[in-house]
Amino acid sequence: MAGIYIHIPFCKQACHYCDFHFSTSQKNRTAIVQALAREIELQKDYLDSAPIETIYFGGGTPSVLHASEISFLLDTIAQNHQVNPNAEITLEANPDDLNPDKVSQLKQTAINRFSIGIQSFFDEDLVWMNRAHRSTEAESSVKRVQDAGFENITADLIYGYPLLSAAKWEHNLNTLLSLNIPHLSAYSMTVEPRTALASQIKKKQTPPVNDAQSAEQFVYLMQRMQQQGFDHYEISNFGKPGRHSQHNSNYWKGTPYVGIGPSAHSYNGITRQWNIANNAKYLTCLSENQIPAELEILTTENRLNEYIMTAIRTIWGLDLKKLESIKSGTPAIIEKEAQTFINKGWLTQQQQILTLTPAGKLYADHIAAELFF
Repeated sequence: MAGIYIHIPFCKQACHYCDFHFSTSQKNRTAIVQALAREIELQKDYLDSAPIETIYFGGGTPSVLHASEISFLLDTIAQNHQVNPNAEITLEANPDDLNPDKVSQLKQTAINRFSIGIQSFFDEDLVWMNRAHRSTEAESSVKRVQDAGFENITADLIYGYPLLSAAKWEHNLNTLLSLNIPHLSAYSMTVEPRTALASQIKKKQTPPVNDAQSAEQFVYLMQRMQQQGFDHYEISNFGKPGRHSQHNSNYWKGTPYVGIGPSAHSYNGITRQWNIANNAKYLTCLSENQIPAELEILTTENRLNEYIMTAIRTIWGLDLKKLESIKSGTPAIIEKEAQTFINKGWLTQQQQILTLTPAGKLYADHIAAELFF
């Protein structure tokens, strides 16, 4: 099995914390959609004819596309790949795009899962983030999608930023849980270089992110979601049983995927490649029938570290047998390094599987880095 990721490089406005590739001008949208279709054709052999189990429209803001453009891209995929009839097909959407007409039109497409970028239910926070929607739109968009018959819905929330008190974080989680959706992705606010937020902090126009606050809110998040019956199956993701994101789960499990669009990444277990993060240059390459990507052949060390980085974050944990299949003798090395974290109560080992404890989830990136080859 394999997956397809399609990067839609357009947004109505730039969120202050975001460093993903996008443009706020949509003048080349039709040309980009045509180029995406052409890249799907050119990249069809990257996955070696593996059946497609997941398709994910990310960005950017994929919900700026017309339903007809989404169907055109899905039809192009179907013409070039064997798509599982029960494939998970996700559309990232901003609440302000999900008006009644848009939802009705999307119902006519093959989209069967929505990822709605709520981030907060407080208008002052949304203004601080420079989001395009407001809190009332966040709630109404979820209900509108549910009323249209969509059940497989996830929402994004952000924590650990200066405006978010403990009481406001509790309110955000209460509001989200009241909507009865089966999945949540929650991310700690990070300050990426060359973003408006980084500039504002440097100029002391806004307070810096507080790591202790972020940790406290993450601990509360884990406790609350466990109480509500959600599986904490990856550091940032919580799903009811049977409602985990198949696309992202496959990514963490090392399933091959091809990335389509400017800045999109691809991985097939042997190579990793990444597309140029420039809309104009992307269009030029595709007009010349060239794949706009750089390719790296993964070394054994790359493959080991890739697996450690992704697997350690999940409920399924780090399988020492998998490491042995990549390079003989590595489990003994990892077990020795992991003992420090087992002694601290950050890791547990059950037979050949290493998994993070709740305390260890606060240090996931540090633990992975220490285990790298």
